[in-house]
Amino acid sequence: MPDLWEQTRQDHLRAAQPLAVRMRPRSLDEFAGQRHFLGEGKLLRRMLQADRLTSVIFYGPPGTGKTTLAELIAAYTKRHFDRANAAAIGVKDVREVLSQANKRLGNDGRRTIFFLDEIHRFNRAQQDVLLGDVERGVITLIGATTENPFFAINSPLVSRSQVFQFQPLDQDAITDLIRNAIQDKERGYGQLNIQLDDDALAHWATACDGDARRALTALEIAVLSSSPQPPASSGDHTICDPPPGEAGGDGTDKEASLESRTPISEPQPPIHITLATAEQSIQQKAPVYDGTGDGHYDAASALIKSMRGSDPDAAVYWLAKMLHAGEDPMFIARRIAILASEDVGNADPQAIQVAAAAYDLTHRIGLPQCQLVLAQAVTYLATAPKSNAATLAIGEAMSDVRNNRTVPIPKALRDGHYAGAKQLGHAQGYQYAHDSDTGFVDQDYLGIDKTFYHPTDRGYEKTIREYMQWVDAQRAKPRMTDHESRT
Repeated sequence: MPDLWEQTRQDHLRAAQPLAVRMRPRSLDEFAGQRHFLGEGKLLRRMLQADRLTSVIFYGPPGTGKTTLAELIAAYTKRHFDRANAAAIGVKDVREVLSQANKRLGNDGRRTIFFLDEIHRFNRAQQDVLLGDVERGVITLIGATTENPFFAINSPLVSRSQVFQFQPLDQDAITDLIRNAIQDKERGYGQLNIQLDDDALAHWATACDGDARRALTALEIAVLSSSPQPPASSGDHTICDPPPGEAGGDGTDKEASLESRTPISEPQPPIHITLATAEQSIQQKAPVYDGTGDGHYDAASALIKSMRGSDPDAAVYWLAKMLHAGEDPMFIARRIAILASEDVGNADPQAIQVAAAAYDLTHRIGLPQCQLVLAQAVTYLATAPKSNAATLAIGEAMSDVRNNRTVPIPKALRDGHYAGAKQLGHAQGYQYAHDSDTGFVDQDYLGIDKTFYHPTDRGYEKTIREYMQWVDAQRAKPRMTDHESRT
């Protein structure tokens, strides 16, 4: 009887588990995704096969298998497994885990894996407690985090660990997981008659955004909310009455015959999951995006590089992702304004005006209407001719000011509008350019022979380049000493 009681208890516990927990892979071969480091011949697989697993950090979005893989690794290596969430334990708890691991290793030689979820929530002092035993191999640390470990985790701990970056599961992997859950008779819904429309399956594979947990939860909600309700009086069976005149079949009255009625099983009715059901069974996508951390800067980088690379489609997509995730539109407007000068420059002087207008209008009208303004600016800058000549010019000039001897301002260029300026020789010899028929006079404005601005032959800057070549031709002395400047 105790065994029967324990079996019943385990059945109850399993029944309470969500589908996503029940369907967790039971071996490394069942694990979906992450072939780039767990596939045959890849680094983590080799480390496990050689039994040379060092401390590792699993970095990636939710629902990609970080916790599951840690448990599978513990089973594969036959090591003791301790797990904790960094948000729920303190230094005292960590020291206890380390102490027990030390005893276990000394007493029977069994090594310990310590899985620490959300390791980025540990402050530096808490992380430092782990360093000594990680370095000595007393524990094998598996830290899991959704934040970039190179920013969120102590450098000494990162340097003692191998970082593996998890990627969202692709749509084929999600599709296989859902189908397996429908067919699995032990852990999934293989005992039910589920009819899942192709477009419903495709919707889940897309809407879950590579998160296996969300996909399986959507399936679970759809199945449980669509399951037919059994009759209140007889469960999953119907009761057949005996033929008239055969009350009870043995001459007994009708009431006495109730106990002798034979239950007849009905076939399980189908559970039809349509696209409409699928859409109502999964929440709206929420992009993995930290507004102040890694996701923020990665998305901004993608937006800028797409505009610089003249890809308006990519640029407007990253703009949409940032806005959908709640990014401050003024941050985006500032980045657009910077790019207008940094990467478009004088190849299209109109670009900075477009950026300035976008910044001003975004500030004035806000969301949601400002997304139209930002989209116009982003697509304009992405399709504008590109030049970083002005950027290079100010960079070189700043370097020259910092590192070389300061060039004195030529006396002819100095202010002559005060008493005594003439006595000092300031503004003497200055030639007013508009007094020339051409609007140009040959005059030294710097005091050294140096060129910082090299206009390209793209967009309006081609016109600028041609004008500067004309200016050089007017000078008594060539403006440049190196032949590469305007040839």
